Amino acid sequence: MKLVRFGAAGAEKPGLIDADGKIRDLSGVVPDIAGDVLGREGLKRLAALDPKSLPLAPEGSRFGACVGRVGNFIAVGLNYADHAAESGMAVPSEPVLFNKAPSCVVGPDDTILIPRGSEKTDWEVELAVVIGERASYVSEADALNYVAGYCVCNDISERAYQLERGGQWTKGKGCPTFGPIGPWLVTTDEVDTADLAMMLSVNGERVQNGSSSTMVFKVPFLVHYISQFMALEPGDVITTGTPPGVGMGMKPPRYLKPGDRMEVSIAGLGVQRQVVAAG
Repeated sequence: MKLVRFGAAGAEKPGLIDADGKIRDLSGVVPDIAGDVLGREGLKRLAALDPKSLPLAPEGSRFGACVGRVGNFIAVGLNYADHAAESGMAVPSEPVLFNKAPSCVVGPDDTILIPRGSEKTDWEVELAVVIGERASYVSEADALNYVAGYCVCNDISERAYQLERGGQWTKGKGCPTFGPIGPWLVTTDEVDTADLAMMLSVNGERVQNGSSSTMVFKVPFLVHYISQFMALEPGDVITTGTPPGVGMGMKPPRYLKPGDRMEVSIAGLGVQRQVVAAG
């Protein structure tokens, strides 16, 4: 099942994608793709619906972020050995965790804004995990029972803020528009995260071309591990790291500038298309 949120920013409606790729309006069934709707019982209820019984969304509707009311937006750093190498950093012995501000969440095709004064805004295609059930101290073997599904995330990062301004990485990761997620939340029954092709292009040039198969810490372990330090709630998002090909790792480094266009995709999870503008 592919769940979406569609419509004007701040007024998105819940929906699902039917067999013909059309958006069907779920607003008569649930208030949002958020909270308890993402739990096992909520998803079971949606899966039992006949999509053809639901009204079609207006043609050309904007895709919003595929999850509403994101609480925790947790990111995993250096989770691909080849990306760690291009960043000049060691592969960690345990996952590196940091937060992206929930206020940075935007739709998959919304404009990406370069922060004022930024000279090192970068891209990162990532597989994001959406939590469906409250998870606290869960085992690795049981971890996927707490996951609602998966989506594409572009973990936009300001490298100078992240690495050159002292303190933690958070300050370079949560600027407005730095968290596009979607277009769809794809439920776990339709996704095997073992080997998903992951790609990102800038102005038509493929810069990232990787696979989730090279993740150091896999999805079940990450959900288990993070749940040892905090309670994960329905609608929380974990973005799980990026393969090589980021701007910081190029020689010379290359960063986003106004007018650049990105295309971001993960097999089976859809495509994001973003234009970059000055903030």
